[in-house]
Amino acid sequence: MKSSLATLLLFLGLACSHVLAQNQDFSKLNQFLDSLEAHDKFMGAILLASEGKPVFERALGYADVENKVKATPETHYRIGSITKMFTTVLVMKAVETGKLSLDQKLADFFPEVPNADKITLSMLLQHRSGIHNFTNDEDYLSYNTQPISKEDLVKIIVEGGSDFEPNSKGDYSNSNFVLLTFILEKVYNKPFSQILEEQISTPLGLKSTSIFTASNSQQGESFSYNYNGQWIKETETDSSIPLGAGAIASDVYDLNRFIVALFSGELLAEKSLAQMMEINQGFGRGMFSFPYYERKSYGHTGGIDGFRSFLAFFPEDKATIAVLSNGLNYNNNDILLAMLDSYFGKDFEVPSFQSMALTAADFDHYVGEYASEQIPLKLVFDRQGDKLIAKPSGQQATELEATAIHTFEYKPVNAVFVFDPEKREVTLKQAGQSFLFKKQQ
Repeated sequence: MKSSLATLLLFLGLACSHVLAQNQDFSKLNQFLDSLEAHDKFMGAILLASEGKPVFERALGYADVENKVKATPETHYRIGSITKMFTTVLVMKAVETGKLSLDQKLADFFPEVPNADKITLSMLLQHRSGIHNFTNDEDYLSYNTQPISKEDLVKIIVEGGSDFEPNSKGDYSNSNFVLLTFILEKVYNKPFSQILEEQISTPLGLKSTSIFTASNSQQGESFSYNYNGQWIKETETDSSIPLGAGAIASDVYDLNRFIVALFSGELLAEKSLAQMMEINQGFGRGMFSFPYYERKSYGHTGGIDGFRSFLAFFPEDKATIAVLSNGLNYNNNDILLAMLDSYFGKDFEVPSFQSMALTAADFDHYVGEYASEQIPLKLVFDRQGDKLIAKPSGQQATELEATAIHTFEYKPVNAVFVFDPEKREVTLKQAGQSFLFKKQQ
């Protein structure tokens, strides 16, 4: 829900080239997952399914670190923005029954929102409204753990204003789907949680899918964590804030059932699904498209508190991939690729996670504050025991891994820091771009 400068240029796509013939062997994937678990790189549950039937499933780590409650494939995780797929299905079902229209104006429901008379429901679904994303605001984390009323949340969105002319481009905004939540509640005169249960969860038999409440590991739910030398429990966003933008909890089995039902016509008519799959400047209606070599999948990513999630379906192969994480200290894209390589019979390397040992003298080359003329961001490097810690301005401190001489990495976002002690510089490399930072006097 909350974007971070520390993630800078997070790469969500998957590489493209020729794929080998399918030959499923999950022994190497298990080896890879064993290594991730042993080195505190990932906690969560994963699933691969063919024609709706699981062919590989596994859980790693703990749902509750403090009480040593192990995760299972049935553990409930907060799925973040995968929620938007569910909300879009509910909107499209309302369109099919004539309760709503994709061309209907936001002004019919919230005329006080800037440009409401120019914004259609279709633009909200496809992130083309221009409405400012309230979760990007600096003060968001000051209130996100507390309940908020509909009136106050709408006021925040209204005061956030507009970032661009409606339908002039696409730009991700959680505000769109919060407003869609309230529109659904107005149309059905029911709370969003009840609409979700009656129209999706109950008909599909999704026993683990609902709007989340405070986590309770004794009821099969997971807490979330960030890694800083050890797993540190994250605070929990109150569900009254993300709503239809990110307030659902689920498990990998339910997500598989949901996305298979969506693509098999159980939830929507063929025309409605096609409208969801229409990609405009990277955005579908409530979904994205993810390439894997010559194949193409459709689904959504998610992130809320320390939870990270991914759900996608390959229509031609009728294959599902679901990843729900409550602790991530590695690049999620590499985990997805390893899973898909295993499913589609392509070889991949298992990382060794060998780190270089640093001496006290080594740290003298790196610690200090660095600034860049390319981007408005400062980096502070400090020593914590035998680890180098990076703290981008306005962000949380992050533990780096020493991978080569003067080279450190932060795997979750594929960020590489290369120091040049003689020049008193460090170069940040990420997603094919480089940013030079100079050490301050």
